[in-house]
Amino acid sequence: MIMNGILEIIEPVQTLKVVADVDVCVIGGSCTGVFAAVRAARLGAKVALIEKQNCFGGMATAGMVNIWHSLHDTEEREQIIGGLTDEIVERLNRRGAALLTPGNPDAYCRFNSEELKIELDSLISDHNIAPMLHTWFCRPIVTDNVIQAVIVENKSGRQAVKAKVFIDASGDGDLAARLELPFTESSSPQAPTTCARIANMHLIPGLDPNTLINTHGKEVDLGCDTGWSALVPDSPTDLLYALTHVFGTDAVDAMSLSHAEMAGRRHVRAFMDLVKKYYPGYPISLSALGSSIGIRESRHFRTIYRLTEQDLLTGRNFDDTIANGSYRIDVHEGDGFTFKYLNGSTVTISAGKTVRGRWREETTENPLCYHIPFRTMIFESMPNLVLAGRAINLDRGAFGAVRVMVNLNQTGEAAGVAAALAAASGIPVNHLETGLLRQTMVAGGSILFD
Repeated sequence: MIMNGILEIIEPVQTLKVVADVDVCVIGGSCTGVFAAVRAARLGAKVALIEKQNCFGGMATAGMVNIWHSLHDTEEREQIIGGLTDEIVERLNRRGAALLTPGNPDAYCRFNSEELKIELDSLISDHNIAPMLHTWFCRPIVTDNVIQAVIVENKSGRQAVKAKVFIDASGDGDLAARLELPFTESSSPQAPTTCARIANMHLIPGLDPNTLINTHGKEVDLGCDTGWSALVPDSPTDLLYALTHVFGTDAVDAMSLSHAEMAGRRHVRAFMDLVKKYYPGYPISLSALGSSIGIRESRHFRTIYRLTEQDLLTGRNFDDTIANGSYRIDVHEGDGFTFKYLNGSTVTISAGKTVRGRWREETTENPLCYHIPFRTMIFESMPNLVLAGRAINLDRGAFGAVRVMVNLNQTGEAAGVAAALAAASGIPVNHLETGLLRQTMVAGGSILFD
């Protein structure tokens, strides 16, 4: 039928099979979502984990972003991040699938993303979590502001999953968005990047990818840009590259996201064409492309509290802190990055040029880490929903720091513990006693400070 000039189709009403009736349902199987599921299962909860990709791990696996930043404070005095992040690092290290560089805040752990896929599978199987890969979340079923179930779709058709508590670890906050909960979007969101593994680049002496792109990129329709690269443990030939941004992407618009995926792959080929032109004769080859472009930013939901850049830079602690971090504020702006550090310094990198400065005068003491409160993850109006991951309530500066995986992993663990406690007690997640939440997290391996 046509309504207001727009062709619309009415979907027939149908009765759906409930394929899982659990205590906790996690939507999104990134490391954040997996860690949420595991922490809930370790507390005795029955858990289902819904993931649209063919593997768990999100950007760490499907996106091939293979760096986890420091688990210590800014001066490497004390470990501030434990829990499942630390546990997975140890598991990968035992297999020779991790390269650890203590004291390096930018790349404490570089890992083999393919090995991580298998470790996460094992973790999920070991805890009897119901895995639902190749499964898309479609919509929630709600009664009196309580989520009763979610509708999903996969190869078996349209189905329903019932739960007492739901965790939205989808990255974009897809469940929260379908619930029409309020959110904000940046007018200039940090643009996504497609990662690639390229073989034999290490054989080329003097190659600086950023310089090559900024000097000759226009020849292959690449603008000025700045990116990074990393070693791939257990691979003698490959390096990981994340070199360009796909500007103007709306990550929650299907058509825009489709074009971004294609553009990101084209960027990789264009870069390789430049290398072959200016460094001929080397046997470089494309080993792998991320199966998903690396989305940095989309929705930020208006939960009970919005964490601010000022909160981070002053090291403010909270009575409901559930995570710590020391990664700098890192905002991708235009063709480069702006970094702000807890010691008051700044670094701006653009078009291959580095400028150092300060956002405040030097002081004798500086905060050694920052903190994330549970209130950034829960809503006044939704008693059985917890948000985890990059969609939590952060301003632009705070998001620039919190968005990295070692920080977001902790929000997943907090969400899993909160969901399990709420499911067992019948207490709404937004009314949980945060002292009990923190105490239970610490008992499970998290590191929290008074």
